[in-house]
Amino acid sequence: MSSSDSPDSSPSGDVSRETPPPHAAGVFASRLELAERYAELLATGGVVRGLIGPREVPRLWDRHIMNSAVVAPRVPSGASVADVGTGAGLPGLVWAIARPDIHMTLIEPLLRRTSFLEEVVDDLGLTNVEVLRSRAEDVSATYDVVTARAVAALDKLGRWCMPLVAPGGVMLAMKGRSAADEVEAAASTLHRLGATSIVVATYDNGEVPTTVVEVTR
Repeated sequence: MSSSDSPDSSPSGDVSRETPPPHAAGVFASRLELAERYAELLATGGVVRGLIGPREVPRLWDRHIMNSAVVAPRVPSGASVADVGTGAGLPGLVWAIARPDIHMTLIEPLLRRTSFLEEVVDDLGLTNVEVLRSRAEDVSATYDVVTARAVAALDKLGRWCMPLVAPGGVMLAMKGRSAADEVEAAASTLHRLGATSIVVATYDNGEVPTTVVEVTR
């Protein structure tokens, strides 16, 4: 592996990086250093490999890491979790860092992304993470929690994710301002796929609240 392919390789130019906000310590506790290392890998190798845009580096913490992290307490203790289309590991790696009690499966079809994820998992020494190179449609396992962030419209996301949700489990779809409109458009599809309740919840991350569509099966 060349130095340019290393997850800690630096992109060209001097890009200002954001520091962890004060409330990050309350989410990550003793594992804050791991979260900081992950942010460093995103800002370097993640940019080099095209997983994170250079313009995102100065706002990695508030826009990406904390946006994901504030939802981690919603995951039940000891849960099995799948992050569909995880990309650079958001929110999956963030949750796995904040919640060492859960088992996280990162589902991603693209080799360049899974290679980066495997290297990050090894670098951080995370023993509760599995990287699975696959499309969601080809996964036969089920999980207590299935999540996705900025992957697809809710109706399409439901078709990918709901079959992976174990009975009594939940899909946590991280969405933006259009969440309520997406729920209205996708409700019939989600109920057809086994949804028993659909709730739009917000989580305060210190800046713009994180919006999550919570679909119980």
